[in-house]
Amino acid sequence: MKKIFPSRPWIVFVTLFMVFLFAIRVQSQIPPGYYDPAIGKTGAELQAALHNIIKDHTVKSYDYIWTGFQTTDDKTDGTVWDMYSDIPGGTPPYVYHFVTDQCGNYGAEGDCYNREHSWPKSWFNDQAPMNSDMFHIYPTDGYVNGKRGNYAYGTVATPTWTSQNGSKLGPCNWPGFSGTAFEPLDGYKGDFARTYFYMATRYYTEDGSWNVTDMTNKSQLKPWALQMMIVWASADPVSTKETDRNNALYSIQNNRNPFIDYPEYANLIWGYPVGIADQKNSDYKLSVYPNPATDRFSLSIPAAIAAGNFTIMIISTSGMKFNPNYAVDGNTLTVDVRSLPGSVYFLILAGETGTYHAKLVKE
Repeated sequence: MKKIFPSRPWIVFVTLFMVFLFAIRVQSQIPPGYYDPAIGKTGAELQAALHNIIKDHTVKSYDYIWTGFQTTDDKTDGTVWDMYSDIPGGTPPYVYHFVTDQCGNYGAEGDCYNREHSWPKSWFNDQAPMNSDMFHIYPTDGYVNGKRGNYAYGTVATPTWTSQNGSKLGPCNWPGFSGTAFEPLDGYKGDFARTYFYMATRYYTEDGSWNVTDMTNKSQLKPWALQMMIVWASADPVSTKETDRNNALYSIQNNRNPFIDYPEYANLIWGYPVGIADQKNSDYKLSVYPNPATDRFSLSIPAAIAAGNFTIMIISTSGMKFNPNYAVDGNTLTVDVRSLPGSVYFLILAGETGTYHAKLVKE
């Protein structure tokens, strides 16, 4: 897969921006100088630098995870934060308490919680230190964990099974994979994406005994999964939950998830959500807001692309593709999104002189 990297001026800007953010993020308990070796790097060089920063973490036993959960995955009321049963902003169908509700045996949802390897342990043959690396291990309902099994994460339009909080199991409809997949709630997709970026980087070049799966090539995500995870991470930004968990895990394992501290690392390594293989002179706009009276997006696009022939595509965060109605007036592209379901999309203009990306946020 051809990787997409920003133009040089953009790299300089991001480097300076990261230095600026450092002063702000010290309060997030990032040790002074922790990410200094990564400054100014992109692509595989950046991934290697981050790997060297976070490798050799303090390894805990698998049994310790039960205790660790009490500080890494606890809600403000002291209950278990289970992303397979929780409903962000709503009332979950059931609530677990540490120790007393620990699995054990289960026969249905709501019986008990256990230890979910979000990156299934069969993918790395249940070997250490991956099998107790808490950055990818979460407390989840035992029954839902069992239903997910070692299936890939994905987007599911026609589920064969749905959990009580709306997580789904069924055929994946994300372009590039049609096998069985498990789809978590939108409010936690970014959490799992940044978890997978962590695994791909923490175990970069240390995956000789790992397996190739539907979703991964040893420790690295396959192209379809990488694109999906980049979209998920962008659509579901870092939450206070993730930052707090990152800080708690640093006190336990003495390493951090760089993609929680600096989400932009993912784009600097792997690029942006794309729809075609050939990418050059690409650009990215963080958000564009529609005219509330017409529910259309109007944005300025590069003159070279506007003047030539181009193909327009919109991909929703659920993986659905749309061919929208649009018009071009000079350098202004107007896209009609009234009929599109959802609220977050990635627009891709594939032109003769390059490709332009924009994240569209419908309000």
